[in-house]
Amino acid sequence: MNLTLATASRVLSQLRGDHRTVALIVGLPCLLIGLIAWMFNDRPEVLDQFGPMLVGLFPLTVMFLVTSVATLRERQSGTLERLMTTPIRKGDFVAGYGLAFATLALLQAFVVVGFALLVGMDVAGSLWLVVVVALLDAVLGCTLGLAASALARSEFQAVQMMPAIIFPQLITCGLLMPRDQMPEVLEWLSRAFPLTYAIEAMTSLAAGDEWADIRGAVGVIALFIVGAVVLGILTLRRRTP
Repeated sequence: MNLTLATASRVLSQLRGDHRTVALIVGLPCLLIGLIAWMFNDRPEVLDQFGPMLVGLFPLTVMFLVTSVATLRERQSGTLERLMTTPIRKGDFVAGYGLAFATLALLQAFVVVGFALLVGMDVAGSLWLVVVVALLDAVLGCTLGLAASALARSEFQAVQMMPAIIFPQLITCGLLMPRDQMPEVLEWLSRAFPLTYAIEAMTSLAAGDEWADIRGAVGVIALFIVGAVVLGILTLRRRTP
């Protein structure tokens, strides 16, 4: 546990000095939501309908990108190889990274949800549930980024992983078309993607549903987070070949 906390503290110290990354994590989702609110300023119902879904989508995407690149950089710089000569284990490293980025995800969730409310988003469901789901989506992005970084050999490849992993989910999650109107194969495929359940939970909250209505989707998101952490531990390499 001490090694996990030490790893998390080191990562947070590095990120605190990286103002561009912090701005990307916190500012970019707010910018995108602000642009959408501006575009549909005369149709507030659009932001009420899609705002909660975007509050879940944007943090997941941003945290996936930042985490995958940051983890790969640890390998390329030799930091991970040096750490592995100490008593730290792979689980400590992954858990430490996850804890550090989960802390940022918590900050991101509060800022993004608060900004969305500021620009006019109205949520029929419980606001605290919107924050919880947004936090879980951001943590999911972190854990998927940790797992995906094992497949990349350069930062450019890490960036390429984002459209490969995120875009198929984006198309089939129900954001562009109701899932029950999709071809049956795509509808079944969407059930295997975590973003589907994130959008499902946010859509339900936008419609006024409460915890009992979204707990199944939240549970699936939590299972995907655990699975991505385990995959990250199993595939973590000391350095990039």
